[in-house]
Amino acid sequence: MKPLLQRFIEKIESLQSKGDQLFPPGIFPAKRTNPLIGYQRPDTTIFFSAISCFTLKSIRKNADRQTQELIDSICNKIIANYPDFRNKDGLATYNFWKTKPSRHFPNGHIFHRYEHFRIPDDIDDTAFIYLTTERSKEELVWLKEKLAMHSNGAKQWIRNTYPEYRRLKAYSTWFGKNMYVEFDVCVLSNMLYCLFDSQLPLNEHDEASLEYIRSVIATDRYRQVPFRCAHQYPRTPLIIYHVARLIAAFSPPALESVKAKLIRDTQHLLSTTTSDMDKVILSTALLRLGEKPARVPVENFTAKNFDGFVFFIAGLLTAYENPLLYKLSVLPLFHMYWLCEAHCWTLLAEYETVWAISENVNAVTETKQY
Repeated sequence: MKPLLQRFIEKIESLQSKGDQLFPPGIFPAKRTNPLIGYQRPDTTIFFSAISCFTLKSIRKNADRQTQELIDSICNKIIANYPDFRNKDGLATYNFWKTKPSRHFPNGHIFHRYEHFRIPDDIDDTAFIYLTTERSKEELVWLKEKLAMHSNGAKQWIRNTYPEYRRLKAYSTWFGKNMYVEFDVCVLSNMLYCLFDSQLPLNEHDEASLEYIRSVIATDRYRQVPFRCAHQYPRTPLIIYHVARLIAAFSPPALESVKAKLIRDTQHLLSTTTSDMDKVILSTALLRLGEKPARVPVENFTAKNFDGFVFFIAGLLTAYENPLLYKLSVLPLFHMYWLCEAHCWTLLAEYETVWAISENVNAVTETKQY
């Protein structure tokens, strides 16, 4: 029987588009839904493909040569699509959807007809595309300067957050010239991962972004009101997954004070959740943070285990800073959910890799003790 990781990677490769009228070659098919209104559309976004590419590249070194070659093939096909999602004016930032011309809300009937629903480039997609392509120091310095230009206070101050964060000069999710400022703890974790990886010196915006992450964990807001902390990833397990990945990779001193709390909260949530995929991402987080939760039997998973699991959403009313509309924005009626089967299999491949690493570490430790 083939190794489990190889089986997962082969499954991921089988879901990669070969090219059709909806999805170009190399893109992982996704869909956007709102079950409350019976809405469902295929969605040609680079988001799931880029984050899957990042995850696959991060586990590549732990795979056998044949699996590494398959990962390389998958990622090369994804990367070939990046130019279609680059800034419409040729700048080195990236969009959730194709930009030339704009293909916002693709394959739909209404939203794509209106310029109002066209979104600007964002720091989330940009982070993952930078992390999965070679970038010069000049490009990385340019990105950091671009981020500063759109940080809180550079042009306007954030309004849809708690009062104590309104003068925090953290990065905003959006690059748009006239776009409102928004903080998302997961998006910030992803861009900070990119910036730490670039090895550029930290600036006041990096420090402010780290402070936002630290504070929403320390105050427990990330558990009590996750939507207020992460509009795109508004569930506590998703926040834990992203923050734990950042801490495990770079150990930022600014987050050291909340690491123990994050572990305790994750252990508690893992013991109470009934979601199979939440168990996977919470266990991955704990393994990264040096803990050893019980094995999740991912070898028995099928696509049925992905039912009900949402990794990414868009709040259709979060763009409005009117207090009443912002209160309504938390309601599921005003949420669009994005689903991608290939990314779920990628999360299983990631878990299997992190689990195997922890097993090897424990085996080495036990041998030394003996």
